[in-house]
Amino acid sequence: MKRIVVIGAGHVGFYVAERLSKLLKGDIKRGQVELMVIDPNQHMTYQPFLPEAAAGSISPRHGVVPLRQALKHCTILTGAVTEIKHSERKLMVQPYVGPAREVEYDEVIVAPGSVSRPLPIPGLADTAIGIKSMGEAIWLRNHVLQRFDIAATTEDPDVRRKALTFLTVGGGFAGAETLGELEDLTANIVKNYPMLDASEIKWYLVEYANKILPEVGPEMGAYAARELTKRGVDIRLGTTLKSCEGGHVVLTDGEEFDSDTIIWTAGVMPHPLLKQTDLPIGPRGHLECNTRLQVATGVEAGKHTVGEVVEGAWGAGDSAQVPDTSDFPMDWCTPSAQHAVRQAKTLADNVYRSHVGRELTPYEHKYIGSVAGLGLYKGVANTYGFKAKGLLAWLMHRGYHLSRVPGTGRKGRVLADWIVGFFTKREMVQLGEIQAGREPFEAIAAGTDPARAAKSVG
Repeated sequence: MKRIVVIGAGHVGFYVAERLSKLLKGDIKRGQVELMVIDPNQHMTYQPFLPEAAAGSISPRHGVVPLRQALKHCTILTGAVTEIKHSERKLMVQPYVGPAREVEYDEVIVAPGSVSRPLPIPGLADTAIGIKSMGEAIWLRNHVLQRFDIAATTEDPDVRRKALTFLTVGGGFAGAETLGELEDLTANIVKNYPMLDASEIKWYLVEYANKILPEVGPEMGAYAARELTKRGVDIRLGTTLKSCEGGHVVLTDGEEFDSDTIIWTAGVMPHPLLKQTDLPIGPRGHLECNTRLQVATGVEAGKHTVGEVVEGAWGAGDSAQVPDTSDFPMDWCTPSAQHAVRQAKTLADNVYRSHVGRELTPYEHKYIGSVAGLGLYKGVANTYGFKAKGLLAWLMHRGYHLSRVPGTGRKGRVLADWIVGFFTKREMVQLGEIQAGREPFEAIAAGTDPARAAKSVG
C-alpha cells in the first residue's frame, strides 16, 4: 500500500487532505493508498476567525473543524512530528502519551505552518501572548474581560491603570484586526461598570514600519490608522517594544507605561520542525519549493524554474518558500491564508497527477487584494482595485470568510452567531476558571478554602 503523509492540518494540510482524499477515494477504498494526516491538534483552526472569537462575535467551536469528522477517508494521527528523514522515507511522531513512534511513508507533504516570531526582548516570554490558535484567542478574551473586574474592585490606582492599559505589537492583519475587535469589545464592556470611565481605557498599537495593514494598500491602511486613532487608539509607527518586564512597557520612542495585556503579532517564522529534516531549507529557514510545489533546490525567485527536485516531497504554505509569479511586487509568496488555500488546491492536484502519471501544473494566481475587519460594522477592503471602508468593507470581510470556512454546517453556525449578535448584546462573561478547572476540587480535597486557593487566571 502506498502511504502519503500530510504533516500539518492548517490551511494547507487540511485543504490538501480534503481535496486529495476525494481524488484518491477509489484507491483509498480499494486499500491501494493510505492518506495520513498528522497534527498535534484534532482540529483545523480557521485563523481569520480568531479575532472575532476573542471578541465573542462567534463561538470558538465554530472557528475550528474536527479532522476526523471532516476527513473521513484519511487516517488521522494526533501527535507532533519531531523529525523527518526523507532519505529513508521515515519520520518520528511524538504522541500525547508514551514514547515516540516511527512512521514510514512513500510521499510526504510538509505543511506545518508558521509560529509566532519572538524576539529577545526582556520580559516578552513571561508577559505576552500570541494569537495563532483558538486556545490563545479564548485565553485572551477571558484575560481582557477579567481586567475589568480587577479594575472595578481594586483601590490601588496603579493596579487599576495597569489593568485597563492594553498593548498590541504588530500592525499587520493579526494585530490590527485583533486590536480592532477587542477595542470594540472593551468600549462595550465598560458600560456595565458604573465605577469605571471609558476614558480610563488605553489601547496602544506599536508597529516597526511606518504604516499599518500594508496588505490593503497605503490608502486603506492610512484610513484604518485614522479610524483607530479616532477611537482612542495610540498608534506608534516606526517604534518597537524595547522591554516589558513585569508588565512595565518600554518603547524605543521613550514612552513607558504599565500594562497587564501585551498581544504579540509582530511577524511569524517557519515551524521549528524544519530544522529537524534533511530536506533543503532556504536562507530564511523555509522549505525550498518550486512553483509545482515540489521540494527542490536551485529555484529562482518569481520564475517557473523546476530546480533539482527532491522526489516524493512536497511543500506549501507559511513554512515553504514558493516563487511568486504574479504581478504583485514580491519575489516569494507571502505567508497568508489566501496563498495557503490556493496552493493547497494546486498541490493536491499535482500529487494526484504524479500518482496517475500526468504532467504537473505550476502554482499561478492573480492577486485579488485583501479585506480586514476592525470591529463591529468597521473594516477596510481593497479587492480587484475596488476600495471600500466602513460598513461595506466589514460586510465584504465577513462575506469572504464565510464563503471560505469549510463545511456547510459550519457556515450556518457562523452565520447564526452573526445574526443573533446583530439583534442582541454581546456576552460579556469570562470563563477564566476553565483554565484552572481542577483547582477548586483540589483545594476542597486538601481541606482548604477554594476561594483562597484559587489562582488568578491570566
